[in-house]
Amino acid sequence: MNGTTTVRYARRTAVGEPLKFGLSTPGGLLAARELQAVADAVGRRAEMVMAFEDFFASPPIAAMAVAAYCGADPIITWEPWCWTDDRSPAVVKSILSGALDRYVYRWAEEIRDWGSPVHIRFAHEFNGDWYPWSPACGTTPRTYVEAWRHVHDIFASQQADNVSWVWCPMAGGLSGLSAWYPGDDYVDVLGVDGYNWGTSIPKSQWIEPEDLFGGVLRELRAISSDKPILVTEVGCTESGGRKAKWIARFLDFVAGERDVLGFVWFEHNKDFDWRITSTPESAAAMAKALRRARRTRCQNIPLRAGR
Repeated sequence: MNGTTTVRYARRTAVGEPLKFGLSTPGGLLAARELQAVADAVGRRAEMVMAFEDFFASPPIAAMAVAAYCGADPIITWEPWCWTDDRSPAVVKSILSGALDRYVYRWAEEIRDWGSPVHIRFAHEFNGDWYPWSPACGTTPRTYVEAWRHVHDIFASQQADNVSWVWCPMAGGLSGLSAWYPGDDYVDVLGVDGYNWGTSIPKSQWIEPEDLFGGVLRELRAISSDKPILVTEVGCTESGGRKAKWIARFLDFVAGERDVLGFVWFEHNKDFDWRITSTPESAAAMAKALRRARRTRCQNIPLRAGR
């Protein structure tokens, strides 16, 4: 329809399909030098590139096209606020009322006309306390779900079938995620963000990947057993342990989770240095772990019971 490509996923990552490697960098979809620097360090180009947009921004069609031309799937984190200090849920409520429909229609129509696949990660990390669409800032699960469905329905009405919708909580945030789930008809991919802060902030300690992600992955599978999973943000500090070892352990962990499509590393020096390239040791660990993960996924290993 209208030259679009319908995005659909099987429940599990097929045996033989490599774990997808993605990046988020400060320069977003057009950060050619940043992306190349990581590729040079780890010996592999990113197959996914993620960027962030506020709700009132124009859909980044040209940037998505560049990412796709370079062989990367674009992921757009679309945030329902205008990037100010205002943490009130005004934008979410305005979306729900229909007052901002013109922005949603513009995104739906332009992305549909572009026609290539794109992931939209809308209103992520809702179970934290830092975004306007969180309970800490006054958004209820019902309001969140209804706003999500309203946006999705507009895209569906415009036949923007090339969009894959990513619903994304935060590991370590509030539990009770099922109350925030828009429903299987409104979500294509289950996302999750998680960071090892180590001892870089008060009352925080080093946490291993399986402890960071294990619980939330079980909760996601209980919510919807038929959806693939994508780690949409992950990073590790240098404080409190060996980052290189953590990277290797993280890759081994997610490579063994057969419904996990891949991961997007948060390649930013923001507050703390989360980057793969923070040290030569960390970059070498990622390079080695990516090669090992490819071999793991290519082995004919049965899925675990219940998976």
